[in-house]
Amino acid sequence: MSERTPEARERILRAAVRLLADGGRGAVTTRAVSAAAHVQPPTIYRQFGDMRGLLDAVARETLAAFVRGQATLELSEDPVADLRRGWDMHVAFGLAHPDAFALIYAGPESAVSPSVQEGYALLTGIIVRIAEAGRLRMDVDHAVRVIDAAAAGVTLTLAATPHEERDPRLSNTTREAIIAAITTVDPSETPGRAPETVQAEERVAAHAVALRTLLPDVSDTLSPSERRLLGDWLDRLAGASTIHRDRGENRP
Repeated sequence: MSERTPEARERILRAAVRLLADGGRGAVTTRAVSAAAHVQPPTIYRQFGDMRGLLDAVARETLAAFVRGQATLELSEDPVADLRRGWDMHVAFGLAHPDAFALIYAGPESAVSPSVQEGYALLTGIIVRIAEAGRLRMDVDHAVRVIDAAAAGVTLTLAATPHEERDPRLSNTTREAIIAAITTVDPSETPGRAPETVQAEERVAAHAVALRTLLPDVSDTLSPSERRLLGDWLDRLAGASTIHRDRGENRP
């Protein structure tokens, strides 16, 4: 079988994925990969350019397998619960595959990785559902960026900490702080607390975000200029709660 065929590339990739998972980045050497894939060392360079190219491909394949698994999970009726589950799975993946995770999320090209973009799309879908439920404090894009950055930062921090020194509370504490920052209180989660006790501006902002998210669905009802104007108004209402909360202002 020719070492220039797609089959040879696949053998090299599978061998490197196993080596990285079993022994870490240091185990993925030219000699080890060529022996495991039953190819000559020059074949690796012809297929991947250099070892860094192979490592990047391995990291992308490892992440792609994880994202494919996430995409098959059935969503619940509670998008915030789904967000918690997604966060925990993301962190668990990073700790199970620290070298692959670091290659992807600590590298300058992470944003253009197809697997990262697919995972980003899955996260966006969950945040859109939270917005549609009237529970998002801010616009969808900003909330997605906040969650993505926080989850990656926590995972990289934990992965870089020796196992015996890791604080098991770090992920949960950060996750709940971020969720509290981007979502409004669900009255059903606070027995005995009337909905009226929730800050009026937060309720207005959450509903503004929800309507802003659904605005493209009313294309036949409003003209383009009307949609733009309404979108501007909704953006202002959605941002008001965050602005006043950050400034520590309490408006009557």
